Amino acid sequence: MNDIIIMSLCTLGAVFILIASIGIYKMPDFYSRLSVTIKATTLGIGCVLVAATMFFSDFSVTTKAIAIMFFLIITSPVAAFLVGKVGYMTGTKLWKHSIMDELREDLDHKLKKNSNKAVEHINEEE
Repeated sequence: MNDIIIMSLCTLGAVFILIASIGIYKMPDFYSRLSVTIKATTLGIGCVLVAATMFFSDFSVTTKAIAIMFFLIITSPVAAFLVGKVGYMTGTKLWKHSIMDELREDLDHKLKKNSNKAVEHINEEE
C-alpha cells in the first residue's frame, strides 16, 4: 500500500512539472508563464519530496525534505512576485487581451503622491 502511494505521488509530481513545462510554451505572455511555472513546479516538487520522505523513512532524509518543502513554499511566491514586478518595471508588455492592470494604478498613485511631496519640499525650501 505504501508503494502505491509513493508511486502515485511521484507520478502526480511529474505530471505537475509536465504541466509547468507545457505552460511555458502555451501561455501568451511573460506574467502568465511565470505564474503557471511557479505554481505547478512548486506543487510538483512538493509531491516528489513527500514521496521521498515516505520512501526513505530515515530521520535525516525526512528533515531535509521537509526543510526543502518549507523553503520552497516560502520563497517561490516571493521570488515570482519580484521577478514579475521587475519585468513590469522594465517594460515587459502585458498580453493584448489582459483586462486589468492593477500595478499601473498603484504606480500612478505612488508617482502622484511622490510628486506632491517633492513639490511641497520645494515650496518649503523657498
